[in-house]
Parts: sequence; C-alpha cells; structure tokens
Amino acid sequence: MTPEEEIVQKLTEKGLTLTTAESCTGGLVAKRLTDVSGASAVFHGGAVTYSNRLKSEWLGVKEETLRQFGAVSAQTAREMAEGARKFAKSDLAVAITGIAGPNSDDTNKPVGLVYIALASEDGVTVEKHENHFTENVRENNRTASASDALELVRRYLCK
Repeated sequence: MTPEEEIVQKLTEKGLTLTTAESCTGGLVAKRLTDVSGASAVFHGGAVTYSNRLKSEWLGVKEETLRQFGAVSAQTAREMAEGARKFAKSDLAVAITGIAGPNSDDTNKPVGLVYIALASEDGVTVEKHENHFTENVRENNRTASASDALELVRRYLCK
C-alpha cells in the first residue's frame, strides 16, 4: 500500500478530511492523493500558492511573517497550514514551502531547504527538511518534499 493509499484509507476510517497548501511542490501532493480511488470523499482540495501575494490573500499568511522570516520558513509553513485548514474547513491541512532549485531564492537560503506543516485540532507540527541532490535537483527536491509531506500526514493518522 502506498502512503497516499494509506492516508485515504485512514482518513475514511476516522471520518476526517484533508486539504493541501503547496508552494515548491506545485500541487504534487494533491496529485498523488487524487490518484487514489475514493480520495474525493476525504480530500477537499488544495491550493498552489507559489507567490507571496497568494500565500497572503488565499491562506492568510501575514505580510509581516513573509517580511520577517521569508516565504521559506517554519513560520510561513505554519500559517499556510492553518489558513488552508480554516479556509477549506478540513480536519487536517498539510503545507509545503521550500526551495526546489536549481537556484536559490533572493534570500540565499540553500536549495533543498523545505518546511512542511500539518495543522489539526491538536495544533500545528512543523518539520524542517534539507535535501541534497546533485542530479535532477528540482525534480528530486519536489518529489522528496511531496513524499515527506505525505509521510507527516500518514504518521499523524497512524498514532
């Protein structure tokens, strides 16, 4: 069973719903979830908020957070997850923001730096991941980050 199949199964068993807020993964987590038959019953949808403007307008990320910490930060990931959960009225929301590469952003944060947040009724968990790929950097960072986000959701549902 794939992680996304297990997530859909666990969400169904527990009567929970999920939404996504993605930046660097560009909707890859949502794509993987919707590859699973039956996902429509538990997956509300997702937002790809690549720009800071949409992070603020759609997800409610504070402009002060973006100014002070940047789009790629634990604080932004937290606010993305909280905003997505609230907007979609989902039980859970997973958010991802990071630097896919091959170039860094204007803050000189390293390529492969990713923050993943999971918001639930229990609060918000944020994880920092650092990928160090040498080939197919962008593709590998996006794939690994989507897998890490799914694993965070899977672990939450299995506890």
